[in-house]
Amino acid sequence: MPAELDAWLEQSREEALDPSLPICDPHHHLWDKPGDRYMIDEVTSDMGSGHNVVQSLFVEVDSMYRASGPPEMRPVGEVEWARGIGAQSDSGLYGPTKVAAGIVGYADLNLGAAVRPVLEAMELAGSGRFRSIRHTCSWDAHEPLRSHRSGWPGMMAEAKFKEGFGVLIGMGHAFDALVYHPQLSELTGLVDAFPNAVFVLNHIGRPLGVGPYAGYRDEIFEVWKKDMTSLAERPNVTVKVGGLGNRVSGFEWDSQPMPPDSTELTEKTSPYYLHTIEAFGPKRCMFESNFPVDKNSYSYTAVWNSFKRMTKDFSDTEKAWLFHDTAAKAYRLPLLSKQ
Repeated sequence: MPAELDAWLEQSREEALDPSLPICDPHHHLWDKPGDRYMIDEVTSDMGSGHNVVQSLFVEVDSMYRASGPPEMRPVGEVEWARGIGAQSDSGLYGPTKVAAGIVGYADLNLGAAVRPVLEAMELAGSGRFRSIRHTCSWDAHEPLRSHRSGWPGMMAEAKFKEGFGVLIGMGHAFDALVYHPQLSELTGLVDAFPNAVFVLNHIGRPLGVGPYAGYRDEIFEVWKKDMTSLAERPNVTVKVGGLGNRVSGFEWDSQPMPPDSTELTEKTSPYYLHTIEAFGPKRCMFESNFPVDKNSYSYTAVWNSFKRMTKDFSDTEKAWLFHDTAAKAYRLPLLSKQ
């Protein structure tokens, strides 16, 4: 990561709270870009900063695709690469955390039935680590909120997408849903069409706070809260609780002279996160770091301390689900508790 970011984060240091609590971090990325590297050394440095992170999930980020071959097969390269990072981690030379114990890849579900060979290639490339597909379904009329990976309005309701989705679920894998908050009702429609699928909603549905959404935080919170409560009525949906450090949330921590500490993070984020936990229950919620994307806003130690602060009155069983077992169950990784 850029040296200036590390220097900024160093201004606000704190010790890890409840450092023995086991954590499965179900959402982090890795990449190696010019001037911006977040590989095994960087991720294990963050995960080894005081919290007991025992295993993690790598989530696709359009990184290390194959340079040649059929376009639909090129994302298989990312799974191959992440598997190699996991193998490095298993050596024990980078610390005790099992990094990339599971892998969330990308395949274009709009291929319909033709997505099967892509998924089969990912299973093979993952050597037992492949767990889920994340297909970017987020779209907004405000152009800066779109990218080359964005979906389009109504995509999740189209026949071809559903056909590809059915192949994914039929192969026994989960689906990571990346949407913006205005699309939560559309996602609910897809959930209703596949009541036996495992859905993992990323970043609590990404309530927006920039562009045309800036200045309407209270109003957007109420809309988001209503749609999340409705989605929670579907028992096959779990939620990654985190992600508000992303710039689209509009908190603008990255523009402050000093990074927020865990007390400030708890104050600002707990209305969102605690409502999510209340609606879905601890067995369907998993705390996440979303690093290094959210590293632009706060440190790894601070964000996990904030999760621990807002759940200080929860039972040990509830904490076990939120910090480890919900993620492990959704992604078919070793659990702490007996089922």
